Amino acid sequence: MRDSRPQTARELKFRRLAAELRRRVLDGTWPQGTKLPTEQALAAETGLSVTTVRRAYEVLVRQELVERRQGAGTFATVRPDDPRPSGRAVGVLVPTTVAYYPRVLQGIEDALAVAGARLVLACSRYDRTIERDAIERLLDDGVDGLLLVPMLHELAEPLTRTSELLGLPVPVVLMERRLVTAGPLDETEHVCTDHQSGAYVAVRHLHGLGHRRIALVLRSDGPHAAQIAAGYERAAGDLRLPGTARLSVPSAAWNPGRADAAVAELTSDRATAAVCFGDREATLLLGAARRAGLRVPDDLALVSYDNEIADVAEVPLTAVSPPKYRLGRLAAEILLQRLADDGTGPVHQVRLRPELVVRASCGGKSGWSPRGS
Repeated sequence: MRDSRPQTARELKFRRLAAELRRRVLDGTWPQGTKLPTEQALAAETGLSVTTVRRAYEVLVRQELVERRQGAGTFATVRPDDPRPSGRAVGVLVPTTVAYYPRVLQGIEDALAVAGARLVLACSRYDRTIERDAIERLLDDGVDGLLLVPMLHELAEPLTRTSELLGLPVPVVLMERRLVTAGPLDETEHVCTDHQSGAYVAVRHLHGLGHRRIALVLRSDGPHAAQIAAGYERAAGDLRLPGTARLSVPSAAWNPGRADAAVAELTSDRATAAVCFGDREATLLLGAARRAGLRVPDDLALVSYDNEIADVAEVPLTAVSPPKYRLGRLAAEILLQRLADDGTGPVHQVRLRPELVVRASCGGKSGWSPRGS
């Protein structure tokens, strides 16, 4: 397995050369049957080593875009039924295909289908080493662009990683990730949910129902935890809410016993409502409230965050719902536009506001509440 160190300048040069050679074959610069320059000639033309050129040619051989003929050289060869010349290939990397991202992927697939492009999927399983290997494999597969959900929230220096991603040889659009640290300008192209606004809407909705002691219960290691906490704090300040419990617990520690302890803390703090990230934690909290003899929403109103399984809880949970399908579709459309304009258009940095789905757990009228009230 490859290590997780940043790619070297030599590695990036090799990948950029492979991408450029692939482009020349697919755009007809080197039509089928054309003999490509020798490794020595291309090395002299590009200023790269013969070894680097040879590696780039080997990538095209694996992609069946060129073939080596003993004693004759390297020739462009594309099968008549090969879909690659007429359609783009887009690499997509998500951390999981089980939760949150299936709707994102559906949006991507629909956008690519309209454009006649194909999706090449990889999953990182929230592992940085797997992530790096997967991106390298996607590039080796000859994708024209990348839609990525990289591991940024756990990094002490996310700027270094975003710089590496910006240096890849194909256009990159990030999904649900952006550079949020203070300092350098975020130059990434991205489409994200505005999770701060989602948390703000949840608090404001509960405030509109008459609650003043509104707690925050947070899965601390979730990638959106910091943004949700910031939105909660901003709403609490704007609405001049009294200080109420802020519980931050890693996902591995969430179980029925920890949920019981959380409900005891909320009761001790006289909280009448809570915003809970995410659905699983809110469902555990719901069970703990029942065991403590509390009625939801009469004694404790709950708003969940994510809206993955909120509707199937014992008491259906009001939930902040990120626009997952729209996010995926828009990210794919932006990447396709970037490929069409050869990088000359404006950089898109899009934040989509989530909606609030009102159900029984907060006592409000059921339905969609786009303004959160």
